[in-house]
Amino acid sequence: MGEEQQVSSSYWLETAPDGHHPALDADLDVDVAVIGAGIAGLSTAWELTRAGRSVAVLEAGRIAAGVTGHTTAKVTALHTLVYDKLRRTRGPEGARLYARSQSEAIGHAARIAQELGVDCEWETRNAYTYARDPGRVAQLRAEAEAAAEAGLPATFVTETGLPFPVAGAVEVTGQAQFHPRKYLLALAADLVERGGRIFEDTTVLGLDEGEPCRLSTATGATVRARDVVVATHYPIFDRALLFARLSTRRELVVAGTIPAGQDPQGMFITPDEDTRSVRTAPHEGDRRLLIVTGEHFTPGTSDPRARLERLTAWATGHFPDLEVTHRWATQDTEPTDTVPMVGPLHPGARHAYVATGFGGWGMTGGIMAGRLLTAQITGEECEWSGLYDPRRLKSAVREAPALLRTQAKVAGHFVGDRLRPSPPVESLPPGEGAVVRADGHRVAVYRDEDGGLHAVSARCTHLGCLVDFNAAERAWECPCHGSRFDTDGKVIQGPATKPLEQRDL
Repeated sequence: MGEEQQVSSSYWLETAPDGHHPALDADLDVDVAVIGAGIAGLSTAWELTRAGRSVAVLEAGRIAAGVTGHTTAKVTALHTLVYDKLRRTRGPEGARLYARSQSEAIGHAARIAQELGVDCEWETRNAYTYARDPGRVAQLRAEAEAAAEAGLPATFVTETGLPFPVAGAVEVTGQAQFHPRKYLLALAADLVERGGRIFEDTTVLGLDEGEPCRLSTATGATVRARDVVVATHYPIFDRALLFARLSTRRELVVAGTIPAGQDPQGMFITPDEDTRSVRTAPHEGDRRLLIVTGEHFTPGTSDPRARLERLTAWATGHFPDLEVTHRWATQDTEPTDTVPMVGPLHPGARHAYVATGFGGWGMTGGIMAGRLLTAQITGEECEWSGLYDPRRLKSAVREAPALLRTQAKVAGHFVGDRLRPSPPVESLPPGEGAVVRADGHRVAVYRDEDGGLHAVSARCTHLGCLVDFNAAERAWECPCHGSRFDTDGKVIQGPATKPLEQRDL
């Protein structure tokens, strides 16, 4: 396969200094333990440290290097087409609370960046949800009206800075974009300076919700904390049927430089064309970094190489002077009832909290979650606690068809993937992987570039679905809940916490 069909590292990870924190190697007592060091986890930990709590952050990999390290990093309250739906399903007040909570997150992040003096490439930009199909115009007009009614500076427009005509767009002024890893590394440094502690390479395996709560880790150390926050993007614990209310989507990203004069001067997304998204970022000299996303798919269900070719062709077709430098992928978790789940982990929880289901809008969502969870843990009131409460039932029932579709897909994979034909191992070319039968078991086999075979169990260690191979990223992926593993079975992305078992062929 050609070089152009392979996924490389994220631009954000390549262009931010690499901090390092030790693994947890001894038992620890803190007020609050935060599991996960993406934007939701680090924002929560930072807010709690400022509130006077002793905090430990436990990260299975590196901080700000998971989903947050692969985002497009739009800091906006315009989330494609959400306000007209919220107005109908949650009422005008629900839409207003959503808009206010997300908008306040933008201002809060701007103040933090200024206070910490971090050069995180913060830029104010207008955000647009556009469509080229005239059949979408009525929907866009309704969205602009609903967003304005909710309190956003939103209008319907027919002209944008994109290099092609649109049928219409929702424009929201005064939004922002930034370098997510530079922002979060500054947040982490300030957290540590104020007494917080961060542990990398520390996988949490178990949660005992006693008083205090107890976390067991793969390093053998135990963390005791009055309160625990699960901020692992997809929860590693399911105590309120959260797994049934979440679906996972993987999306490809192409980035490269264009002449500054070709900058479309905004942040753009369309619900069509596999949710094409466009924005730029600062770069050297007279060039800007163009970031284009789209071609979404469920992990473990598609060969992303053809999708990557389509996305690259779309980007270079509309921006002919684009010099592609990076290709990567990101992963989003969608709630079946539209709104993220931020609050108590389950109906009986007294000291366990969760932040998940940001649906591709984790920058404002994660910052909002940090403030909301801190308010709940410190006993303060928050106007939108009810909107984001994971224990909500009315909206889950009202949008039950989406929940049932999600579970039908999971059930289909759990049964159907076991009926797939098994290719012979001898047919595997270098750089490819496949699930084969060996001694009555399904085995995930990868052949490396030197011809060596790497064999692991194909059964995901989360809930037992069968993984499939992502050739563009050379990873095993679970289509049921999005867990991802490298070619030797090591966990890349949860909710799985244990590696795939080694197998002999």
